[in-house]
Amino acid sequence: MPTRRQLLAGAAVAGAAAALPSTAAYASTSDLFPLGVASGDPLPDGVILWTRLFPRSSRKVEVEWQVAYDERFRRIARRGRTWAGATLAHSVHVDVRGLAPGREYFYRFRALGKISPVGRTRTAPSLRDDCSRLRFGIVNCQDFQNGYWPAYWGLAAEDLDVVVHLGDYIYEYDPSSRFADRNHTTPQTPGLDQLVTLDDYRARHAQYKTDPALQAAHAAFPWIVTWDDHETENNYASLIDEIDDTGPKHQTVAQFAKQRAAAYQAYYEHMPIRADLRPGSADLRIFRRFDFGRLLRLNVLDTRQYRTDQPGGFPGDFGLAVAGDANTAGTLTGQDQERWLLGGLDHSHARWNVVAQQVMMSRIKFPNPTGGVPPLVANLDQWDGYAPQRTRLLTHLAAARVPNPVILAGDIHSTWFSELRVNPDDLAQAPVAVEFTATSVSSDFPIAFDAPLKALNPTLNPHVRYFDGSRRGYLRCSVNRAAWHTDVRTVETIDVRETPVTTSASYAVEAGTSRLVTA
Repeated sequence: MPTRRQLLAGAAVAGAAAALPSTAAYASTSDLFPLGVASGDPLPDGVILWTRLFPRSSRKVEVEWQVAYDERFRRIARRGRTWAGATLAHSVHVDVRGLAPGREYFYRFRALGKISPVGRTRTAPSLRDDCSRLRFGIVNCQDFQNGYWPAYWGLAAEDLDVVVHLGDYIYEYDPSSRFADRNHTTPQTPGLDQLVTLDDYRARHAQYKTDPALQAAHAAFPWIVTWDDHETENNYASLIDEIDDTGPKHQTVAQFAKQRAAAYQAYYEHMPIRADLRPGSADLRIFRRFDFGRLLRLNVLDTRQYRTDQPGGFPGDFGLAVAGDANTAGTLTGQDQERWLLGGLDHSHARWNVVAQQVMMSRIKFPNPTGGVPPLVANLDQWDGYAPQRTRLLTHLAAARVPNPVILAGDIHSTWFSELRVNPDDLAQAPVAVEFTATSVSSDFPIAFDAPLKALNPTLNPHVRYFDGSRRGYLRCSVNRAAWHTDVRTVETIDVRETPVTTSASYAVEAGTSRLVTA
């Protein structure tokens, strides 16, 4: 049965369906607030509160918000009013300040005589606080069409301070699901297998947000989010269209800029994110930094908006590793973001220094997906396609003696725990960081590659300490000054809406070692 936290979203999540209510009328709270509520980007004194209204008309709506110390809202901490307008799809972003650090709050919205579901959030501890422990979840890659999201019910029931989402919150593909109630919304131009217009992206985000398990997880904790490729288009790079697109799918730089502007605006409209959106602009800075006392600094990257094109021109971006090794001018972050990252690492006073980003940093040799020659290939959409920048970053971590670096990644729909070395071929060299790559919530990993990789990793990729491609779920992390502990939390199936979450594996890192051990 759902727990209290699963029910925190209240009536709005009960029986939520893929179809949204008509904007012509509403009869209940769930009709006006069908996408639930969310919070995010916690600071010691504040947090972003989010919802999206579906009013009768396109006129602006006045929205009251409340933040309370208790679930019954008997003790109000902060309150105010704002406006929700059609320009941003009647979404609401309130940057609440003046809160106390490191404590739990509850929040809700009121508009047009209706009250939203209640959400729970938490501020970050201040630099003056003795933050002895941080608990957080890591999620990514939630293809609505591929199955249900029982992992989110499990996540909502955890005891966490924050959730980190590493991208692929939506997928852009045309309707095609084996589940009758999981078909994607139909875009304005079916057949392209991608979204193009602002209305396309808005409808897809709204559809994903109707899922009751996702609403419950948002209502239970503040989230820190970043995007990957599918929020816009598979494997895009800056303003460069997907390499395999031809004919009507292919877009010029100018055409893709309009698509990216639509994608970025819809993302902002549906996320509890602190960002400065200019509607119609193809640019939106979302790389940012969060401190949790002096225990942990979280650097959140954007490895899509500023990257150079994947090297080699290989279909699907699987190709020869030498193309990535030779990509000296290549960058996943762009120069400005790279300088920002290095500066944040160099001037950190945190015990643990975390880089939360999208694609796997570990060098990985894959069996050729085509079964042809060469027998081994690299995924050049990952850091393997940008090896010189990876070497530059890892060298800096070692030379600057950045305390306890940890890399977080997603994208590949499977779990990988690895030790990172400047020279991955020299296993006698001490690792300079560890990497935790989270499996997907529902997106598919080719099961045919699970057993071969498990068999070959000890030889081909000996720095990988744990791999599993067979299960969907999330990571649960608990960090204190002495150690970092990560549990792999997975479900047996995504063919049903609810099923138990269990721990598949547990690994730890002692502070000062950058070595993974079973826990």
